[in-house]
Order: sequence, then C-alpha cells, then structure tokens
Amino acid sequence: MNRISEAILKHRRIVLFGFFVAALISFFLMPFVNINYTLSDYLPEDAPSTAAFAVLEQSFAEDIPNVSIYIKDVTIPEAVEYKTRLTAVSGVESVLWLDDVIDVYRPLEMADQETVEAWYKDGGALFSVTVDTGDVVNTVESLRQIVGDRGVMAGEAVNLAASQGTVMGEMPKIMLFVVPLVLVILLISTSSWFEPLLFLITIGIAILINEGTNIIMGEISFVTRATSAILQLAVSMDYAVFLLHSFARFRQEGIELKQAMRSAMVKSFSAIAASAATTVLGFLVLTLMRFKIGPDMGIVLAKGILISFVSVVALLPVLALTTTRLMDRTHHRSLLPSFEKTGRIVARICIPLAVAVVLLIVPGYLAQSSNQFIYGSSGMHSEDSQIKKEANAINEVFGESVQMVLLVPDGEPADEVALGNALEKVQDVKTVVSYGSMVGTQIPDEFLTSEQVEQFRSGGYSRLILYVGTSDEGEEAFRAVEAVRQTAQQYYGDQYYLIGQSVVNYDLKETITGDNQLVTLAAVIAIGVVLLITFRSLSIPLLLLLTIEGAIWINLSVPYFIGDSMNYIGYQIISAVQLGATVDYGILFAQHYMDNRKTMNKTESVRLAVAGTAASILTPAMILAIAGTALGIVSSNGIISQMGAILGRGAVISAAMVLLFLPALLIIFDRIIQKTTLKAFGKHKEMI
Repeated sequence: MNRISEAILKHRRIVLFGFFVAALISFFLMPFVNINYTLSDYLPEDAPSTAAFAVLEQSFAEDIPNVSIYIKDVTIPEAVEYKTRLTAVSGVESVLWLDDVIDVYRPLEMADQETVEAWYKDGGALFSVTVDTGDVVNTVESLRQIVGDRGVMAGEAVNLAASQGTVMGEMPKIMLFVVPLVLVILLISTSSWFEPLLFLITIGIAILINEGTNIIMGEISFVTRATSAILQLAVSMDYAVFLLHSFARFRQEGIELKQAMRSAMVKSFSAIAASAATTVLGFLVLTLMRFKIGPDMGIVLAKGILISFVSVVALLPVLALTTTRLMDRTHHRSLLPSFEKTGRIVARICIPLAVAVVLLIVPGYLAQSSNQFIYGSSGMHSEDSQIKKEANAINEVFGESVQMVLLVPDGEPADEVALGNALEKVQDVKTVVSYGSMVGTQIPDEFLTSEQVEQFRSGGYSRLILYVGTSDEGEEAFRAVEAVRQTAQQYYGDQYYLIGQSVVNYDLKETITGDNQLVTLAAVIAIGVVLLITFRSLSIPLLLLLTIEGAIWINLSVPYFIGDSMNYIGYQIISAVQLGATVDYGILFAQHYMDNRKTMNKTESVRLAVAGTAASILTPAMILAIAGTALGIVSSNGIISQMGAILGRGAVISAAMVLLFLPALLIIFDRIIQKTTLKAFGKHKEMI
C-alpha cells in the first residue's frame, strides 16, 4: 500500500482528471440504463410461468388480460359503446365483456345469472382489457380519459404504469430528503464544517459512476434502481470517515501534511478493506438467488461498494490534500458528547442487558419466519393508495377476481370442451372463455374471420381464459392455481401452459422461499471467513455473527408482532444486506476491545471500547437509518417503502446490539476468546 499511496499522491491531477471523466461519462450513460418493472421477468428459466410466457408470446399476438375497468350506471348499449371506444385505444390488444360470452340483446333474465353478474351487475359493466406493456403509461392514461369519473381501473398493467410513473420521479425527492440530514450528521460528528462536503463529493462521484456503469447489465430492476444509490451512500460513508479521522490524528502528531496523508492511507487501508469486503460479500451472496432480482441487486450493490472503496482510497486523499487549508479554516471542536459515562454504564449493566436481549432473540427468531408474506406485486401499493382504493371498489361489486390463461394443444375440440366444463366446476373459477364457449365446436374455422380464430387458436395451441374469484395471491389464490393445473393435467398431461398474475405469484413463492436458506447460509459463511482472517480467531467471528443475526431476527420479527404483512422480496434481501452493511460495527468494536485487552482487564476493555467506538458506530448507523427511513416515507411503492423502513430500523437495532449485547458476549466468553485466538492478548492475557 505504501507504493500505491505514494503514486496516488504524486499524480494527484491525473487522479482528479480520471474520476472527473469517469463521472462525466457515467452521467451521460445513466438515461440509457433500462429499468424493468415486471417481477415475472425475474423468475428462473425453469419456472413453469417462464415457459408459459415464452409459449404465449410465440403463439399469440395478444398478452393475457391485465386491466379490469368498471364503469358505473351504464345500460347494455352504453356498455357496448364503451367497449368499442376502449378497443380503439392505441396499445389495447383486446377488450372482453359480457357480449363475448352471451347474446346481450336477448333478455338477460334468460341467461345464466352467475355468468351475467361476472360482467354486468347493479347497472355497472366490468371490462377485461389486454394492454401492451410497451407503452403502458400512455395507454393507461388514455383509458382513464375514456373512463372518466364514472369508472375505476385495476390490474397488473395499472400497477405497472403507476410504478413507472412514480419510482423514477421519487428518487430526487428521496435524495433531497436524505442528503441534508446526512450532512447534519456529518457536521456533528466531524471537526470541520467543510469536511462533510468532501465525503459527499467522494461518495457522490462513486454513486454516479456506479449508476452509469449499470449500462453493462443492459437493464436493472426497479427495486435495484430505487435503492442502490441510497444504500451505497449510507453503507460506504464510514469508509471516508475512517480515512480522514486517521489523517487528522497523524497531523496532530506533527507529521508533515503529505506524509500524514500517506500514513493515514496505509494505516486505514486494512480496516476500510475489511469493512468493504464484508459488505461486498453480503451483497454478492444475493447472486445465489434463483429469483433474478437477487443477482441483479447483488451485482449492482457490490459494484457500487467497490467503486466507493476505490474512490475513498484514491480520490478522497487527493481532494483532502487540495483543500487542507479550507478544512483548517473551518475547524471546530467536536459537537458529539463524550461517551465515557455511557461506557461505564454499559460495562456495569451489560450482563443483565444480555439476558434481556436473549429473551428477545429467541421469540424474534421464531416470529421472523412466521410472518404473513406477500410474494408478488400486490404489495407495491399501500391500502390508502389510489390504486388499492380503485381495486377495492371493483371487488366490492364483483368480488375479487384474477385472470388466468391456459394454453393446450390445438386439434382436440372435444377434449377442449370437456376441459372447459371441468374447469367451470373448479372452486373459485367463475367463467371460462374459450373457442368452444364463444363460437362452438360445430362451426368450421373458415366461416370466421382470421382475427376471431387467432384470438383463441394460434401457433398450435388453443387458449382458454379463466376468471377466478380470488385475489392475486394468498392461500385461496394458490389453491386455485393448483386445482387448475391438476385439472389441465388430467386432460393433457404435461402438455399445457398456465399463466396469470396469481400463477406468477405462486411460482414466485416457490422460487423465493427456496432461496432463503441458501442465501442466509452463504452470507454467514462468506462473512465469517472474512472475520476469521481479520481476527485470526475461531470465537470472535461467531460472537459477531450472533450479534448481527440476532439484530436481524429482532428486526424482521417486528411485522409479525404488529400484525403487518411483509414482502418476501424485502425479507430475503434485507437478511443479507443488514448483515453485510452492519457487521462493520461489530468489527470496529471487537478490534478496540482486543487492543484494550492487551493492557487492561475485560471490564475496563469493554468500557473503553464503548467510549471509543460509540461515535464511530452511531454515525454510519444514523446515516443508514435516515436513508432507510427516507425510502420508507417517500416511496409510494410498497416493496421499496417497506424495504427502506426495515433497513432503517435494522441499522438502529444492529448498533444497539453491538454497543449493548456484544460487550456482554466478549466478557462472558473472554477465556474462550483467549484460547481460540492467535496471539489474543499477549503477556496480559491472564488479566481479568
């Protein structure tokens, strides 16, 4: 590191120019990074829904129905007129209504009332619309203009349009919320009014480069896009703090400016590298998830942390040397209180505190896996959002309903009709729309237009559209998916394909829950290895992992105890992110304890470790808490909002666990640490 630091400081202009060019190029590349808002695109290749999507796209020009439009107080002729206007909208592939199932110009009393009331009830018409998602925002807006105040809309395409319209627009608001508060925290925790600006410039350039280099991935998920910059800012800010604090200490010793920075770079490199390594590994284990949002997010976040690491060890020293006079002129005394008293209190009561924490960890572990989970996009919007209100308005009249599309091999009309009849007897299946139900098997194809035929028969497959009276996920919805698959299998074996939002959510559930144990175990092993190398100890890594995993269990159990549902995507990702992002707090505390223990007894070592690290731990924890809370407050997307809130709360819990629970573990297992750590306490190891 000596040669590298010498080269960086010798060629400061080249370093500045290189980062400036990289940031400028990245700024212009950012708009070309595509954002994917469709969760189903991230299913693994071997998921049944993935294969069904591929066959549907190859065989039929139309997608599955993805918008429900309810218009109140309309007559039958008015409803037919609305259908014509909706069909004419650019981006609308098809519109299904009652007149596609029965002859609406005959008395409706003569028709099957269950069929009628699935489409027309209490003077209101419910249309099933298929929208091309290529320009979904404009298409949905055009539909809203036709519907006006008389109707409401719901469905996957409506959710997608809302997400595209809000996620990108909310990012500047979140940054405007976070950056000033982070600046205040840094102003309080540093000794110069100008120093925090250096931190923000350094990490800001790293974020810009990371966002621009996402172009190499082709596209990233909306979850990654909405959270990566905030997480990169919050997680890597402490690297910059470590470096400049080390620089300040060497300057106080009277060392010449450039030499002080060179010494600070060498001294802090191992600590920063260890912290970055644990965080990068915590993010990289997400790439083991079969649900591909994990790899998407893991690669982007790991790349961001590496870029932040390089920026801190290369760019920040150059900026600091260039602006040293300005930092000196804006120097101020520390605004943080002394934590000496806190250290004495913790050393005195940490054992009883540990007992209390254990009493929280055990039920926390049990509760966090018993949460009521949401697996799909239904968790994107809160109950008080306009999207949810409109969906509830439709459900109040027609009941809950989702659409499924079943593709079966063409050429067996009798089997197709028998299958349709069998499906109508399946619990919760309200209506089955197929070639047989709309046209009949007795009418030859040549008597129909090609458009009429291709709507239900194309590419060697026949298409049946099922309207199922459940939500898009939950026990009833998943039971209906299983029942439809079993029924289709009775007639066609494995030669069928089923697709729909509830089907996708079912496959998401099967995929995501299967990822959990693998990702958690991989994160623990990977970070444990880094801790093993860092401390050259068998016991300290276990104590640190128990501390942070305990914080994670307590954090993720909160939704269970307050009765909230939890997005499983957030549950899965937060488990790895919180471990990788906050284990640094434990590393810092344990290092101070081990250094103190060489000359002091274990109680005194804990006291000084708390006093010496509280400020360094609380600063990044507060930044991460603010960043997460900002996501939770500002984002209208339920998945992102909940992830932010949980991460913010997790940072606070992790910091509390390190400062209140870890001290007790170090005291209790002090002798075991001595025996399982290479050169643990030197000649003072017997001190108690």
